[in-house]
Amino acid sequence: MRSFLLVCLTILGSFVRAQEAPSGKTFQFNLQQCLEYAYANNDSLKNAKLDIESANYKVKETVGLGLPQISGSAQFQDFLKVPTTLLPGEFFNQPGTFIPVKFGVKYQSNAGISVNQLVFNGTYLVGLQASKTFKELSQKSFVRTKIQTEINVTKAYYQVLVNGEQLRLLDANLSQLGKQLGETKELNKQGFVEKIDLDRIQVLHNNLSTTRENAIRLLALGLELLKFQTGMSANDNLIIVDKIENINFDVNQTVKEDTTAYKRRIEYSLIETQGNLNRLDVKRLKSLYLPSLSAFGSSTYNYQADKFADLYDTKFPTSVVGLQLNVPIFSGFQRLNQIRQAKIAVLKSDNILHMVKNALQLQQESSGIMFQNGLQSLKNQKQNMGLAQEVLRVSRIKYEQGVGSSIEVTQAQTALEQAENNYIQALYNALISKVDLDHAYGRIQ
Repeated sequence: MRSFLLVCLTILGSFVRAQEAPSGKTFQFNLQQCLEYAYANNDSLKNAKLDIESANYKVKETVGLGLPQISGSAQFQDFLKVPTTLLPGEFFNQPGTFIPVKFGVKYQSNAGISVNQLVFNGTYLVGLQASKTFKELSQKSFVRTKIQTEINVTKAYYQVLVNGEQLRLLDANLSQLGKQLGETKELNKQGFVEKIDLDRIQVLHNNLSTTRENAIRLLALGLELLKFQTGMSANDNLIIVDKIENINFDVNQTVKEDTTAYKRRIEYSLIETQGNLNRLDVKRLKSLYLPSLSAFGSSTYNYQADKFADLYDTKFPTSVVGLQLNVPIFSGFQRLNQIRQAKIAVLKSDNILHMVKNALQLQQESSGIMFQNGLQSLKNQKQNMGLAQEVLRVSRIKYEQGVGSSIEVTQAQTALEQAENNYIQALYNALISKVDLDHAYGRIQ
């Protein structure tokens, strides 16, 4: 019994470990590879591609309205009681009376085919133009989604890089502090250092260890966010291969004056396309004043008999072709007021386009200022971090030589941690402002 239970527990433990072990793939990507993966796997981009496909079918649907419309029909009737009609008695030499007469037969059936062909319709011609513009709108919506995906992936990637840099600084700082803590413990045992000095360094070490653990969790969270933005499965493992020092901040190229950059923005192009659709709507409503012409034709076979067995023995064909012209004359001023409303929509779209242009230019200027401020702050914080490292180094030497105090070392260590935090925040702000600047100038396509 014990052996049986032991085997069961062993199998159960193996199953649990198998469930807990990661089963996904491992990817090692740089930023460009992350973007390419996102282009192929991001769900929002997949839906945008499906919208383009749907728009293509919409164009074909509109084109189909101008093709021949063919339909067939068939009917069978069984008159349980044949219709009766009263005829004047004069037909039967019985004046002054009505004689009931049954017209028709018990069984009737017919089958036929009809064809309708649009010859001219102004609304149809405008509809063809509008369907192509609608397709263009869906394609531009895809570009907008692609741009937003690239922005989200890039920012998430930079967040992981910054978290990795923060962890590297913490590891270096923690390593130095660990050595100092070990040396201080030995000096305390020998009576050269007071217990309070050791406690101060221990507190710093504990706080820094906690900060490092938090940084590790934030790094893991950043990787999960990056996988989410790229459309990667949560079971997969992602390792980024870029280094923070390889990122180039080219000031001269990124903030170069460009007064026409707003025209490269997909947001501006989308508003332009929407304005074109509004103009086509005006054109469509005006076309309702034009006559429409269509051709039609049909051919039908009729079958009649009093006995079901004889129903399809004899057929009576009927064929007809013709033209139908519809001329609008008066609609109670409905079309006129519809056209006026559509023209107002065009004016509103023009106003929106002008407002978007000004907003994009303002965004371009503000993003340039934010980028320059971010670079300046990054430069200053990097210098401050170097100074704080030097101050800590000198404080430790003075303390070791007996000309400094542990409080001075503690303060220098705290100042270094604050300087590193400021540097990390400035680094993240500079990276994000670079992405925003590229977006504002229409460089992300």
